[in-house]
Amino acid sequence: MTLLTVIVLAIIQGITEFLPVSSSGHLALAGTIMNVPAGDITFEVVVHVGTLMAVLAVYWKDLVGLVSGVFRKQKESLVLAGLLVLGSIPAAAVGFLLADSVEQLFDRPVVVSIMLIVTGCILFSTRLAFAKQGRRENPSITGGLMIGLAQAIALLPGISRSGITISTGLFAGIRKEKAARFSFLLSIPAIAGAAVLKLGDIGESGIELPLIIVGLAVSAVTGYLALRLLLSFLSKGKFSIFAWYCWALGLSGLVISITGG
Repeated sequence: MTLLTVIVLAIIQGITEFLPVSSSGHLALAGTIMNVPAGDITFEVVVHVGTLMAVLAVYWKDLVGLVSGVFRKQKESLVLAGLLVLGSIPAAAVGFLLADSVEQLFDRPVVVSIMLIVTGCILFSTRLAFAKQGRRENPSITGGLMIGLAQAIALLPGISRSGITISTGLFAGIRKEKAARFSFLLSIPAIAGAAVLKLGDIGESGIELPLIIVGLAVSAVTGYLALRLLLSFLSKGKFSIFAWYCWALGLSGLVISITGG
């Protein structure tokens, strides 16, 4: 990998990991366009750690409060922790059982493009959820499981993890800022787990240390800015605006893939 390639892909990962436009879809399409060889395990781990740092930077107070509350056996913290564990199970199970099958889809731009269009439809549908103005602080047990299932579906390239989990939270009647908080707290074990699963194969890559540092820093900074931007759009009820981008990118990718342009 060249320095320019690392910077471009790290920016794409950092921005799209949190904006509801699918980081996996963007990286798959970008890799195809830039002729980047698939399977650069070290780079995948690095950018995942970078975006994990961004989540921790934004939600560190919530995370510290949750951990301390669990140790003090506060009911609210125990309930939230239990819901996060419950919500993490579906994606962990799918990732463990079907990882190879899912990874094969990353090499199929048509599938990625179609899933981006699906993501757009999911985001656009949240207009109905915003009209109802949810009031729950946390999801119910059923809601937590549904958000977890949504996160598992987001393993498909082109399905936005933040988009589908926040949307599910909104339809579950959770307040918009709390739906985002639950989604991103839920992303911590998901992102960390994805990185850990790749550690066993990290020796397969020959990426140099300076490029690793650049990729980590760029993905962390852009991820932090993207997460703040998303929260701003969400607070203003403009979450569905990202649907248009997903539709445009998905349709463009579909046309290019079919025509071979």
